[in-house]
Amino acid sequence: MQLVNIHQAKTNLSKLIEKTLNGEDIIIAKAGKPVAKLVAYKEKIKPRKPGLLKGKIWISDDFNDEDPEINKLFYEGNI
Repeated sequence: MQLVNIHQAKTNLSKLIEKTLNGEDIIIAKAGKPVAKLVAYKEKIKPRKPGLLKGKIWISDDFNDEDPEINKLFYEGNI
């Protein structure tokens, strides 16, 4: 964790942001006393809602049937 004063933080903001992206936390101080913490932003993932695509997706009745042409390519082709 790095401690920087406000003037240093304003002067080197781009560099400090780069450090936070690399996992380092930065403490910003005023007159030597910590007042703020600069950390990388992590976006919260929204939970999935089951059933949103119900009725919009379908699977063909012959989905699991083997295709003779594909079998021929896999099993009778030259390797």
